[in-house]
Amino acid sequence: MPSPSLAPTDEQRRPGLQAGRLPAAEIERRFADAHPALNAVQAQLEADRCLFCWAAPCVAACPTGIDIPSFIARIAQGNLRGAARTILQANPLGGMCARVCPTEVLCEQACVRQAQEGKPVRIGELQRHATDALFADPGVPLFTRAPATGRRVAVVGAGPAGLACAHGLAREGHAVVVFEARAKGGGLNEYGLARYKTPDGFAQRELQWLLSIGGMELRCGQVLGRDFTLDGLRRDFDAVFLGLGLAGVNALGIPEPEAEGLRSAVDFIAELRQASDLAALPVGRDVVVIGGGMTAIDAAVQSRLLGASQVTIAYRRGPDAMPASREEQRWAQTQGVTIRHWVTPKAVRASEGRVQGLQLVGTTVVDGRLVEAGDAFELPADMILRAIGQAYVPGPAGADIALAAGRIRTDDEGRTSLQGVWAGGDCRAGGRDLTVEAVEHGKRAARSIHLQLCRA
Repeated sequence: MPSPSLAPTDEQRRPGLQAGRLPAAEIERRFADAHPALNAVQAQLEADRCLFCWAAPCVAACPTGIDIPSFIARIAQGNLRGAARTILQANPLGGMCARVCPTEVLCEQACVRQAQEGKPVRIGELQRHATDALFADPGVPLFTRAPATGRRVAVVGAGPAGLACAHGLAREGHAVVVFEARAKGGGLNEYGLARYKTPDGFAQRELQWLLSIGGMELRCGQVLGRDFTLDGLRRDFDAVFLGLGLAGVNALGIPEPEAEGLRSAVDFIAELRQASDLAALPVGRDVVVIGGGMTAIDAAVQSRLLGASQVTIAYRRGPDAMPASREEQRWAQTQGVTIRHWVTPKAVRASEGRVQGLQLVGTTVVDGRLVEAGDAFELPADMILRAIGQAYVPGPAGADIALAAGRIRTDDEGRTSLQGVWAGGDCRAGGRDLTVEAVEHGKRAARSIHLQLCRA
C-alpha cells in the first residue's frame, strides 16, 4: 500500500471531525490490501529457501503447532491443496492468521534462515498463498464430520477461540450452537483489525468455510445475560465454552469530559470495519492515539489513511516496551504517524463540547517505577482515541466463575472452576491476546470437551 502523501489538502486542513477529507477513490486506494499476496513464481522461490529442518524451531514457535516445513514442501511441489490441508488441520483459522499473526516475533524469528542470514523464510506469506488458493477454489471438503454423537455444546462468542472450538467439536460429530452478541460472527477478525489487513470481506469468507462442515448453528444478536444465561446453557447443553473476549475498555485515569472527538479506539476501528462508505466516516484533522499496542497502531494508521493531517501515538514508555512489534511501529511511521515515547496524558482539553487538545507530561523510570518527569506540554487534537487496553467484564458470566488477574481462570485444557464450562481467548487469564493463541485455546478446549463427552 503506498504511503499517504504528507502534503495536506484543503479538506485535511479543516479542524474538527470531518467526513470526506479525501476523495472516495483516494481513500479506496489507501485502504487496498497493505501486503499483496505472493504470486506463483514468488511463492516457489520463497518455498525453495526453506531448509525443511528436522525438529524445526519454527514449528515450536507457532502457538498452533503447524507443521511449517511440511506445508512449505508441498508448496514447492505445487501441491497447494495439500499445503492448505496441513495448515488448516492445525489451525482452522490459518487464512486469517496468515494475514495478522505477528510472524516476525513467532515462527519467522525462530527460522534458521533468520539466524544464518538475518532474513527468514516468509512463512506467513506462504501460508496465505496456500490458504488463499483453497478458498478461491474449495473443491470437495477438506474435512468431514464424524457420525453424530447426539451431544450438544454451547459456544458463547464467535471469535477465533469460539470458532476454533466449535469447528473442532463439529468435526467430532457433536452439535454446536454458537451464540454471538454482534450482528456478524468473526469477533476480533471481523470488528477489531485494520481494514487494510483483511480487505474484501475475508473474515466472513473464512467464517462461511468453517460453518460449511455442518453441525454448527450460528445465532447472532444473542447477548449473555440478556437473551440467555450461563446457568441456562449448563442446564440445556452437555458442555459450554466461553469465548467472551474483552468487552471493557480501560479508562485513561484522568478526567474524561463528555466531548465530541474523545472515544475508544476499539469502537472507532469497529465502525470503520463495518462502514459501507469510508469517505463518509468522520475523522479529526489532528488525531492523538493513547496507547502502544496493535489497536493503537491500527487506529492511528487508519486515521491517517482517512485523511487526518497529523496523527500522533502517545506512549508512556520506550519503543522496546510497546506491545506492538518494532515492525508495526515502523509501518505506522512509514504511513506518516508520529510516535511520541515516554509521555503520559494529564488532561483532555475541551471547549463547547468538542475536544481541543491533550496535555501530556514526560515520563521516566526511577527505581523500577514509572514517574512523571519534566514540564507538561500540549498537543492540538480534535480527535483523541483511547487504546490503553481492554478488560474482561465478569458480570454476564456470573459471580461463581473463578478469576485470576481479572480474567477467567482455567487449566491448560481450558477448564474453568465451573463443572462443564471451558473458556479461551482473550477472556482467559494468562494469554498474550493473539489471534493464533486464541485459536489454540479453542482447539485444546474442543479436545478436552470431546474426551469428557466420550467418557460421560
